[in-house]
Amino acid sequence: MLTLVAQGRSNGQVAKQLFISTKTVSVHVSNILAKLGASGRTEAAALARDRGLL
Repeated sequence: MLTLVAQGRSNGQVAKQLFISTKTVSVHVSNILAKLGASGRTEAAALARDRGLL
């Protein structure tokens, strides 16, 4: 999930690729942002790269 977000994919694109609902993706992205302490997707991607998560 985090990798797809870091690649710039939208919630809809991630949902289609993983065969899950857009709402489920939204929940996962929100959880990722909270766990990383990020305010947005771009910041989450940068933090994840800095922390070696990607």
